[in-house]
Amino acid sequence: MISGKAAIADGKGGFTIEEIQVDSPGPNEVLVQIKASGVCHTDWDSLNWGRPIVMGHEGAGVVLETGAGVSRVSVGDEVVMNWAIPCGQCFQCLHGNRHICERQNQVTAPDYMQGHAALEKTLYKGEGIERSFNIGTMSTHAVVREEALVKMNPGIPFTSACIIGCGVMTGYGSAVNAAKVTPGSSAAVLGVGGVGLNVIQGCRISGADKIIAVDINEQRLEFAKTFGATHTIVADKADKGLMKAAEEVKKLTDGRGADFAFECTAIPALGAAPLAMIRNAGTACQVSGIEQEISIDMNLFEWDKIYINPLYGSCDPYYDMPKLMNLYDKGSLLLDEMITRTYPLEELEQAFHDMHTGKNAKGVLILE
Repeated sequence: MISGKAAIADGKGGFTIEEIQVDSPGPNEVLVQIKASGVCHTDWDSLNWGRPIVMGHEGAGVVLETGAGVSRVSVGDEVVMNWAIPCGQCFQCLHGNRHICERQNQVTAPDYMQGHAALEKTLYKGEGIERSFNIGTMSTHAVVREEALVKMNPGIPFTSACIIGCGVMTGYGSAVNAAKVTPGSSAAVLGVGGVGLNVIQGCRISGADKIIAVDINEQRLEFAKTFGATHTIVADKADKGLMKAAEEVKKLTDGRGADFAFECTAIPALGAAPLAMIRNAGTACQVSGIEQEISIDMNLFEWDKIYINPLYGSCDPYYDMPKLMNLYDKGSLLLDEMITRTYPLEELEQAFHDMHTGKNAKGVLILE
């Protein structure tokens, strides 16, 4: 049993930094010493999931111990942690949709946190506690299934690698895997926080000719230029459905609208906004995971427009995560530049504040 510490959400809107104990791994499980954890809006949401959990779902670390039958990783390997854990055997996994595994990753939040050995492997105040998405990365140590891990390329800082596990993969994958952005195309990206910046990167790497960043925060729009935005639009909070911003997008795209548009704001009222920004037969992509009921004017669908709602950038972790690390090694995918600030675990409250106020492209916790 290893002693460590973790951010514990109380399920009622609050959290504390607490001592935990983590047991040795069982069959097909791995003990990871977590070195860095990204800070994401989903982590903030987890404060209100109705029960205590170990927080966090973007992580990277080092394998300390492996259980019987583990073959993907070995002791000493540096690994990225993947929250959408596939079983490899269900209908969706066998059809190439590992990110929506039917056995281990049913996406009916927060029920998808239910899983394998969390209650037996992590103890808080002497009792078992769940780990967010079965990995709980805001923690010095975790026991996870081996399928949750992908080996890192040598030389990638843990701070940069950890964000691959959600924000980078979601944004990049939405552009590349889901929308399939084409060379020479135009794209509008609504909301340029951590996920939106990676949509921009996906569009740039795919060869998009015109990438239009839309946000109310001018500092974020400056970040967007670093990652590939060719044009920026400062949106107005009073612009209902971003219809005025959509007119600006059309002016920049020969009056037709963009070939692709991505919603990355997580604001339900903007769920239909990308439809207003694309041309006829264009593709709109809802990236941020809006789950509330929304109303859509069906006129926005005219004509032949496509609206897609992928999860996690349609990620195949064993293919896409190594691909992202190779792109980083080549200098195509910017990760180091995305980390605006790092924090000790005890400064998680400040990290959340900086995230909400738009100070950071991405904040990361350093775990000692």
